[in-house]
Amino acid sequence: MSQFLSSYFSGIGAKRLSDVEINPATSNQHEFNGITEFLEIFGTEKISFKGKFIYLEDDPDKTLLEDGILTWYDARANHPSRTEYRLYYSSNIVIESANVGDLVFIGRRSKDELVIIIVPEGTTTEQQLKWLFGFEEVGNKFIVKDLVVEDKSLNYFEKQIVELLNIEVVETAPCYLDILIEKFGNSFPTTAVFSEYARSTLGDISAVEEPDKALVCWLEREELLFKTLEKQIVSQRLEKGFGEGGTDVDEFIGYSLSVHNRRKSRAGHSFENHLEAIFLSNSVLFSKGQKTERNNKPDFIFPGITEYRNPAFDVNLLTMLGVKTTAKDRWRQVLSEAERLDHKHLITLEPAISINQTNEMCAVNLQLVIPSEIMETYTEKQKSDLINLSDFIGIIKKRQSSM
Repeated sequence: MSQFLSSYFSGIGAKRLSDVEINPATSNQHEFNGITEFLEIFGTEKISFKGKFIYLEDDPDKTLLEDGILTWYDARANHPSRTEYRLYYSSNIVIESANVGDLVFIGRRSKDELVIIIVPEGTTTEQQLKWLFGFEEVGNKFIVKDLVVEDKSLNYFEKQIVELLNIEVVETAPCYLDILIEKFGNSFPTTAVFSEYARSTLGDISAVEEPDKALVCWLEREELLFKTLEKQIVSQRLEKGFGEGGTDVDEFIGYSLSVHNRRKSRAGHSFENHLEAIFLSNSVLFSKGQKTERNNKPDFIFPGITEYRNPAFDVNLLTMLGVKTTAKDRWRQVLSEAERLDHKHLITLEPAISINQTNEMCAVNLQLVIPSEIMETYTEKQKSDLINLSDFIGIIKKRQSSM
C-alpha cells in the first residue's frame, strides 16, 4: 500500500531565517516574517497551534526537540482595509539554537498542530528535506505548498527522511501476518533468516540483471514485513503491562529503548544481508566482517581476507566496501578499516549528501556507491564522482578476472 506525503503534512512552507526572527538582541517579537503566503493553508481566522520544534543537524546526537505554542493572527484585524498576518511562537531552545541563514520548515500536521523544523545551512539534512518537500532554491520569503494538492507517493528513501522528523511511518502488510506468525511465532528470527524470507516473497527480481533495483525492493519488503511482525509482538507486550500493577515507567522505558535499538540494528544487518545475497548471485568472491589491522572489521573485502592478509597479493586487485545505511558524519569510520588500500568504497542509502561532504570523501580517496534510485538527489557535478551498485559489481568482476 502506497504512503503519501499528505498523510503526514497537509501543507509545508520554507524560508531562510533572518536576524530579526531569532536574535533577541535585535528583536523580541517571537514571530516569523514573510508569512502571508500561509493564508492559503491557515485561512483568515485566528488559530492557536500546538507546536513541535525540531533542530536537526547531521549528527543525530545533536537533535533538539521541544514542544511549544504558536498563534496565527491578523495584527491589523481592527483596521478597515489592511491585513498583516503573523505567526507568533513561544520561547524555546530550538529557536535559540538557530542561526541566520538556517532553513526553517513550517509544516501543518493536523487542524491544530504544527511542526517547526530548523536545519543548518549547507548540511546533508537540509538537502534531504528540500528533496522530500520538493523545494529547490529557498530565500528569505516563505515558499508554501498545499500538499493535499501537490501530493506525492513516498518511496523507501523518503519514508526514512520522514522518520528523521520524529514521525512514525505507519505501514504494515496484514495479509502477511498469519504467515509470519506461523513461520516465526511471536518472536523475531535472526536478521539473516528474516532477510532471506523477505527476498523469497519477491522472487521475480534479478540481482544479476538489476542489482540496484533488487537491493531497494528487498530492503523495502523486509521493512514492511518487519513492521508487520513488530506491531503484533509489541502490541501483545503492551497489553501485559510493565512491572507490578502494569504501570512501571522504568520498565516501560527500558522496553521502548529495546524496540528502538532493535530497529536500528536490524536496518544495518538487513542492508549487509541483501548485499551479500547480491554478491553471491553475481558470483564474485568476498569475505564479510573479517578482521584486518587492529581488530578492524570491514564489511566486505574482495576477493577475500586471505588475499588481503597475503603481502604478495597484488594490492590493485583488492577492494574494500564499507556499508552504512546513513553516512553523514559516520562515513569517516571506514577510512581506517583496511590500511593496505589507499582507495576505499562506501555504499550508503543516504540521499542528497551535501556537496561539502562528497568533496571531503573524494579528497581522502573514498568512492561513494549510491543505489540508482537516489542518484537523482545529487547534483550533476556530484554524479561524476559517484557509481551505483551495478557499476561497483562491474569493477569487482573486472579485477577478479585478472587474478
